[in-house]
Amino acid sequence: MLTRWGIVQTGSLTFDTHAMGRRPGTEKTITREVPAPADLGIDVLKVVEGSPLALEVRLECIMEGVLATGLISATAEGECVRCLTEIEFPLDLRVQELFVYGEPDEDELGLEDDILDLEPVLRDAVVLRLPQNPLCNQDCPGLCPECGARLADDPDHTHGPAIDPRWSALTELTERPEE
Repeated sequence: MLTRWGIVQTGSLTFDTHAMGRRPGTEKTITREVPAPADLGIDVLKVVEGSPLALEVRLECIMEGVLATGLISATAEGECVRCLTEIEFPLDLRVQELFVYGEPDEDELGLEDDILDLEPVLRDAVVLRLPQNPLCNQDCPGLCPECGARLADDPDHTHGPAIDPRWSALTELTERPEE
């Protein structure tokens, strides 16, 4: 699909830069919303596949390749690791990556037939930005270890005094109605 900037969009995060002609100083700005790819995030917090990703990316030809600079916005969803409440985590990611002409070194990204693929850059940026242990708030008290009640909903939540398991049989006798 040819965009109005003269760049062929071959996938949601890939762009054919052939129209830029490898002329240093040539630049194009692309602004669009695309669906999120699968598996974008970590186990407990991720951008849902198909949810909107807002892209504003400037592609600039330089001597070595195409420099992609921009802002990517999305929302990650997951659970608080303490209380298991559903949470949303807004992401506003600034990215900058050089896609080199020719054969890239192992720590570089390359253009394959003038196709620029932003997905690896996006994946790295998302994983580095997401917290490994997301919380609904910093002072989340979590769940009761005995019954699983959410302690934020009931701050005064308590259980009776702990009973030594060796005496539990006697406790059962005192709690039975007289026979």
